[in-house]
Amino acid sequence: MNIDNIIDNIYPLPEKSKALLKGNIYETTFPKAHVLFKVNRISSKIYFIRKGMVRAFANPGDEDITFWFGKEGDAVISMKNYVQNEKGYETIELLEPCDLYELNTEHLRKLFNEDIHIANWGRKFAEQELIKIEERLIFRQCRTALERYKELMLTDPEILQRVQLGHIASYLGMTQVSLSRIRSGLK
Repeated sequence: MNIDNIIDNIYPLPEKSKALLKGNIYETTFPKAHVLFKVNRISSKIYFIRKGMVRAFANPGDEDITFWFGKEGDAVISMKNYVQNEKGYETIELLEPCDLYELNTEHLRKLFNEDIHIANWGRKFAEQELIKIEERLIFRQCRTALERYKELMLTDPEILQRVQLGHIASYLGMTQVSLSRIRSGLK
């Protein structure tokens, strides 16, 4: 997905403002398994996925708990870093080689002060990310394991094709054995 589409999907900008924002966005590429964000670290970057797949996870005990997948067009961000400039609680790793657009948050904050349209774009960006977080919380807390799997099949079947089962099971809040049972029961 190209950067113009990503920007416009968040909030359409006048051409002058869009050019100013794009002047601070750079293309970069990382290999599979690269870690973009590490737990307990501050990052000054926001990424947008042009091509590839990533996952965010926490590790409160002995195993990783995946709580988010990102693919083409998605923002890759630690909200705690972005909003409060504090250490993040998540690790975000690449599940595939990724082509990304990179934006420095300090540069973005400067643009917020210089251009009201970019400031509004940033507000819409934060609002959209908040809604996505809320939807994930409701998805995880208010549905049975079977309902979560069926909803994932309907809303994001690409994840089922591109992500290994262990990560999907973790994301759905179940063991890999339970996921296998659900999958075989639906065949």
